[in-house]
Amino acid sequence: QVQLVESGGGLVQAGGSLRLSCAASGGIFSINTMDWYRQAPGKQRELVASITRGGSTNYLDSVKGRFTISRDNAKNTVFLQMNSLKPEDTAVYYCRATAAPHIYWGQGTQVTVSS
Repeated sequence: QVQLVESGGGLVQAGGSLRLSCAASGGIFSINTMDWYRQAPGKQRELVASITRGGSTNYLDSVKGRFTISRDNAKNTVFLQMNSLKPEDTAVYYCRATAAPHIYWGQGTQVTVSS
């Protein structure tokens, strides 16, 4: 059983930066891919960025060049560095870990970008 705890959300002005963290515990050696998703009010949850254990990454088109996902396997933590934030980035951000065949979710952290 994997537990995920996110931190780092908050309120920031447009153009600002935030760094999200997601710490994993329990069953961590079985984790392969870790992802960040987000869900804005009235919208579906969408994949923002993903990173494999080997370090391969993938990004949502609208965040490319602004967001960077990274991973510290030794500390079992994944990060999302968010720069040049826009009001449309406002959402609850969720960490997800895949330890096939299981998928685990964090509780979410709110990111609010004011214009």
